[in-house]
Amino acid sequence: MSVVLQTTPDSSTTAVTMPVLRLRGITKVYRMGSVDVHALRGVSLDVYRGEMVAIMGPSGSGKSTLMNIIGCLDQPTSGSYQLDGAEVSQLADDELAKVRNQRIGFVFQSFNLLPRLPALRQVELPLIYASTNHRRTRATTALELVGLTDRMHHRPTELSGGQQQRVAIARALVNQPSLILADEPTGALDTRTSLEIIGIFQRLNREHGITVVFVTHEHDIAEHTRRTILLRDGQIVADSPVANPREVEG
Repeated sequence: MSVVLQTTPDSSTTAVTMPVLRLRGITKVYRMGSVDVHALRGVSLDVYRGEMVAIMGPSGSGKSTLMNIIGCLDQPTSGSYQLDGAEVSQLADDELAKVRNQRIGFVFQSFNLLPRLPALRQVELPLIYASTNHRRTRATTALELVGLTDRMHHRPTELSGGQQQRVAIARALVNQPSLILADEPTGALDTRTSLEIIGIFQRLNREHGITVVFVTHEHDIAEHTRRTILLRDGQIVADSPVANPREVEG
């Protein structure tokens, strides 16, 4: 059994007209003593299947709050959030956990790998939580996609930073999610390794139609995506295609 990944959308299909992400009027208000802090102020956003998007903004712009809501790690104060057509903005905690495991693949700056487990077991973990069959085959296929089959039995301490991030990407892919959400995925890596990781995301997006949303403050990453969304003071102030996306060779 092999992992069946998303395919690049055909313009004649209904999938093109149905966003993977649809946010409408999203607000987030934190109560700080007697003061209300408005982290998000009516954010509306669509991301379609097969897109590769960078969400950017300065510190305090609301991008981390938006990432947490998109990733179902937090809930909005008001507004609608649909993931693959299902309303998730007001789900209970256990329902949100199920959505996170089955519909969203996370890639973080710090890799978030368990120190004692080899790469193959790391990638199998989401499948174990979801009680999925054929775990070994699917995990192996995911590691093949990121070029790490020769290190699948190595623990994190035996892997370089770039190899650890490849394991994290494979783990994010293995449940065939609707969305890969990458939070500063190259922040802990040197320039050369960062480009290798960006190249993997580009290949997965280009060849397999994987929908990728980067949350980043690095303009260099945004230049490798196809669309940039800029937040400031809790609002989207710019949303535009990248004119000439930079491609990583190889």
